[in-house]
Amino acid sequence: MNITVNTEKPESGQLIATLTIAKKDVDAAIKKTYREIARKYAFQGFRRGRAPRPVIDGIVGREAVLADATNSLLVEAEPLMLEQLDIVPLGQIDYGENPDLAQEKSDYTIEAKIAVRPDVELDSYDAPAIEMPPEEATEAEIDRQLDMLLSYRTTFEDVEEDRGAEEADIILADVESINNLREYEGENRMFSLSDLSLHEEWRQALLGMKKGEEKEVRWTIDGVPKEDGETPEILFAAKVKVNAIRQTVTPELTEENVQDDFGFETIAELRDAVKEEIEEDKSRSLPRLKEDRVVEAIGAHLTLEEVPEAYGEQVFQELANQFLTQLQGQGMSLDAYLKANGSTSDDFVKGLREQADERARQSLALDALADHLGFEATDEDLREEFEKAGVPDVDAAMKEFYSEGRMPAVRESIRRTKAVNWLVENAEVTVVDEIARSAEEADDNE
Repeated sequence: MNITVNTEKPESGQLIATLTIAKKDVDAAIKKTYREIARKYAFQGFRRGRAPRPVIDGIVGREAVLADATNSLLVEAEPLMLEQLDIVPLGQIDYGENPDLAQEKSDYTIEAKIAVRPDVELDSYDAPAIEMPPEEATEAEIDRQLDMLLSYRTTFEDVEEDRGAEEADIILADVESINNLREYEGENRMFSLSDLSLHEEWRQALLGMKKGEEKEVRWTIDGVPKEDGETPEILFAAKVKVNAIRQTVTPELTEENVQDDFGFETIAELRDAVKEEIEEDKSRSLPRLKEDRVVEAIGAHLTLEEVPEAYGEQVFQELANQFLTQLQGQGMSLDAYLKANGSTSDDFVKGLREQADERARQSLALDALADHLGFEATDEDLREEFEKAGVPDVDAAMKEFYSEGRMPAVRESIRRTKAVNWLVENAEVTVVDEIARSAEEADDNE
C-alpha cells in the first residue's frame, strides 16, 4: 500500500495527521469489498460470488460497500502511518464521527487525530546523585540477617511478674461483645498488641491491662461530642478479661547453640556464611537497585505538574495486566490475593494508580532525557532487541511488528533503555551503610 502522511506540530498531547492513500489501493480495496460481499451473501438469480455491482448496490447499498472498503483501507494503512510517524498512540486514533468515504479512481485523504505522550522538560538534565549500599556485606547487614534467623526460633512465654501488657506482648482474653465487636468475641482469644490491623481503640485499651483485670471498652468512630453537647451514641463496646500475658523471647546466639540451631561449629563460621550469602544476593540485586534509584531520581526533575489522563490510563492498564498475568501464573485469583493481604479492591486500585502515576512520570522523564541526549534506536538496535528476546525467526517477527505498527513501541523502549544506561554510568554515587544508618535513626527516635 502507498500512503503519504503530513503532520502538524503536536499540541496538548494531540497530533493531527493528514493521511492520503493512493487511488490504486483505493480501487483495489473497493473491488475486494464487492467480491467479498458477493461471496458472503446469496443474491437471488446469481451464483454465489457472481452478483454484479448494480445488484449489490441495490440490495446492500453503495454507501455501505464504500464504508466497508474505507474501514479496510484504514485498518491496513494505520500501522503504516504509525511506522512513518514513529509514534506510540494513546488509545484509539480518531478519524471523526462521519469520515468521508473512499471513492473509486481517486486518492483517499482523511484527517487523523492521534493522542500521543506530551513533550516534557526536565529542570535538570545532569546525571543525578544517589546513595547505594556497599557491594560487600557490612557488619550491620550481617547482624540484621542473624536477627532474622533467630526470630524464626522465637517462643512465647507467660509473663509472671505483675506488670501491664506492652507493645510487643500477646494477650489471651475472654471477650463479650456488647455492640459491633463480634469479631473479637470468644474465650481465650489471642490478640497481638503489635498487630496494626486491630481497631486502634481496642489495642490502646488492652495496653497496660494486667493478668486477671476486667473492664468494659467503649468508643465511637470519632469520639467527638454532638453539636448539642450530648455524648454520641456508643458504636463499639465489649467486656474483656485478661487471662494471660505472653512475651516474645528470642534466643541469643551463643557458641553453644550455633551448632544445634544452625549447623556451624562457631559463630564466626556462621557470620562468614551469612556474609557470603548477602554478597551473592547483592551481586544480583544491586545493578537493578541502581537502575531503580537513578530512574526515580531523574523522575523527580520532571517539570510536568500532572500526567495526562490518557497516558496515565495507558500505564495503569499495562501494570494491571502485568500483575494479573503474574497472579494467573501463580494460580491465584485477585480475590484470593486481596484476602491473603487483608486488602480491598478499592485499596488495590488506589495503590496501582499511584504506582502507575509514578511509572508514567519516570517514563516521561526518560523520554525527555533521551531526546535531550539525542538517543536513537538504530536498525541494529532493533535486531539485537529481537535476538535478545529469543524469537525463533527474527526476520519474521520484525516483519510482523512493522506490519502491525508495533515497532515504534520497541524503539521507544530502546531509547529509554539507553537513557537508563547513561544515568547508571554517569550518576554520582555515595556508598552508605543504610542498615546501620536506619538502626541509628531508630535509636535516636526512642
